[in-house]
Amino acid sequence: MAMKQAATAAIRAFSSSVTSQSSPLVRHLHASAGSKKIVGVFYKANEHQYIVTDDKEGLNCELEKHIPDLHVLITTPFHPAYVTAERIKKAKNLQLLLTAGIGSDHVDLNAAAAAGLTVAEVTGSNVVSVAEDELMRILILVRNFLPGHHQVIKGEWNVAGIAHRAYDLEGKTIGTVGAGRIGKLLLQRLKPFNCNLLYHDRLKIDPELEKQIGAKFEEDMDAMLPKCDVLVINTPLTDKTRGLFNKERIAKCKKGVLIVNNARGAIMDTEAVVDACNSGHIGGYSGDVWNPQPAPKDHPWRYMPNQAMTPHISGTTIDAQLRYAAGVKDMLDRYFKGQNFPAQNYIVKEGELAPQYR
Repeated sequence: MAMKQAATAAIRAFSSSVTSQSSPLVRHLHASAGSKKIVGVFYKANEHQYIVTDDKEGLNCELEKHIPDLHVLITTPFHPAYVTAERIKKAKNLQLLLTAGIGSDHVDLNAAAAAGLTVAEVTGSNVVSVAEDELMRILILVRNFLPGHHQVIKGEWNVAGIAHRAYDLEGKTIGTVGAGRIGKLLLQRLKPFNCNLLYHDRLKIDPELEKQIGAKFEEDMDAMLPKCDVLVINTPLTDKTRGLFNKERIAKCKKGVLIVNNARGAIMDTEAVVDACNSGHIGGYSGDVWNPQPAPKDHPWRYMPNQAMTPHISGTTIDAQLRYAAGVKDMLDRYFKGQNFPAQNYIVKEGELAPQYR
């Protein structure tokens, strides 16, 4: 409901602003005078919503009909409209691509940069939500929670069937691949559990914060993997990280490793994860990101053993929805007024990609 209300406010802000005067730019950030078409792609619920469409796939979909003359496209990473180079080429009026959330990898960023588009997202809007969700998933896997819950549903009672795979979190080694906003929050939340905390990233955490958390920097990711009882993926999806965890890299992990991935499904090789779960090399896999999204009914991750998968929900708490809806509204307001966005929100600006996507 919060997202719907904020979306309504954003559209109203748009409607009241279309007659404002602003400096015309060609396929850049700010709105020129005149009516604009804004297309939003969100979930379709069972009640009235202030949206345009959720029909986003195929040549005859509703979104495709609006591509040639839209100016702004808003979508989410949870139910993404994939903005390909072909769609960008067709969108002659397109100026602005907004992500209602974090993670704009559903956009062909190189094509967007070449076309002079602006791509922006609500940076930081759901980092708390995702970090908390990751902590929950770690505990679910370590304590072997799901089999016990399933016993309750089935009317069963077999403690031994659960306890043989249940452990304490204390004393375990937890490693995160990526220690940006979400990764740092996760490490902070793990500190009270008295774990051994490791992290790999292109940048080191601030030394004072690193000392407070008690986390150790691992420059070589492959050297970190066999040390980890639990591995958490917190890196963005880029050309460098796509398929990063293939068969060979998963083999470097400790046998029985537990993996949590709320980053992006395409960072993992789908079949390699299935094979490792089937063999027991991965002792448990949990996350809410898939490749593609939404995941088809026959996606193999739905059926592999010891998985605790969900739809892409970690960043969609009501609190997070309020933040990213407000962020989208703020950027629309700034767009209509010819103002810049907060610097950290830009993913593509004036043809240049943000550092994490280069």
